[in-house]
Amino acid sequence: MIDARCSCGAVSLSLPGPTKLVAACHCIDCQRRTGAPFGVGAFYPVEAVAISGAPKEFVRAASSGGKVRFYFCSDCGSTVCWKADNLPAMIGVAVGAIADPDFPAPVRSVFEQSKHAWVEIGGTVVEHFEQGGARKSSG
Repeated sequence: MIDARCSCGAVSLSLPGPTKLVAACHCIDCQRRTGAPFGVGAFYPVEAVAISGAPKEFVRAASSGGKVRFYFCSDCGSTVCWKADNLPAMIGVAVGAIADPDFPAPVRSVFEQSKHAWVEIGGTVVEHFEQGGARKSSG
């Protein structure tokens, strides 16, 4: 089992282990959510994740037209996970909340249309998308 948690530990998640679906997202909303040039999420089946504590929910419109629900600690403000209407069976977990430098690297890079020019995404990333996953970028 792997533990993910907010900065203060009031909200935590229990995960079954590493996942093969890890994505770097360069969308403007993830940039604002993380305060960084991109966010990195590990995706798990909803039923495989146990959440402890009482996260607060923030809902925003997604570019797909659906909604994305973010769950964060009301004490320290750390986002720990999210659920998207277009992926109802999956939960995204902030890789930073896992805080394991040996956790698998991203295999997918999405919303590269808003990627900072100085950010290089390579290595284990095998799929690059200009948007959320609808169209692959040419480079």
